[in-house]
Amino acid sequence: MKITYIHHSSFLVEMDQAAFLFDYFEGQLPEILDKPLVIFSSHRHGDHFSPVIFELADQAEQVLYVLSDDIWRKRAPQELRRRILFMGPDEEASINLPPAVHVRTMKSTDEGVAFLVECGGKRIYHAGDLNNWVWSGEPEADNLRMSENYRLELEKMKGNHVDVAFVPLDPRQEGDFYRGMDGFMRTVGADVVFPMHFWGDFTVTDKLKQLECSADYRGRVMEIHRCGEEFVI
Repeated sequence: MKITYIHHSSFLVEMDQAAFLFDYFEGQLPEILDKPLVIFSSHRHGDHFSPVIFELADQAEQVLYVLSDDIWRKRAPQELRRRILFMGPDEEASINLPPAVHVRTMKSTDEGVAFLVECGGKRIYHAGDLNNWVWSGEPEADNLRMSENYRLELEKMKGNHVDVAFVPLDPRQEGDFYRGMDGFMRTVGADVVFPMHFWGDFTVTDKLKQLECSADYRGRVMEIHRCGEEFVI
């Protein structure tokens, strides 16, 4: 499995039989010609979705779209509607390309959905904006409610083996930046996890690894140093 970090929360995952592009809105993409491509958009925010994805309709052997249902259908070109699957929270769908791809969604704690994708015996998790969005200065009751809602979504995935995960690690949360990643790795876990949504602050991974709470999983947290960086898993 080859993984390319595109930008912000966007990653390209290339497997033997198919490729998956998550939350693309800008950035340089590798060329994909010899396998089907499934493009996922977790919600309508401009840092996770752009209509530019529809310009990629002919960039691979076959291109399909799995979009959160908060994205307005009218933003998709009419001629591509048959290639698009809109999904809301807590839904499941199977796509036969081939290969067979199974998609499950969780409800984001912000907008839209998170994706759990199974293909070729591998399971890939992309959180979108599903995160423990605790903010300094917000009412304690709101932060406690956020943490509980996040915990409940993670519990839905508990017991599923995740091979590769993409999870927010947002420095804007200041001292609480690690909470979403830490909660995911403790409740669900993954063989490897990629930080995302870090707004160009590539030091955030090292900051996480310096925290005592990350001792049990820090070796599974991948370090990203630049856009376009490739990893073989």
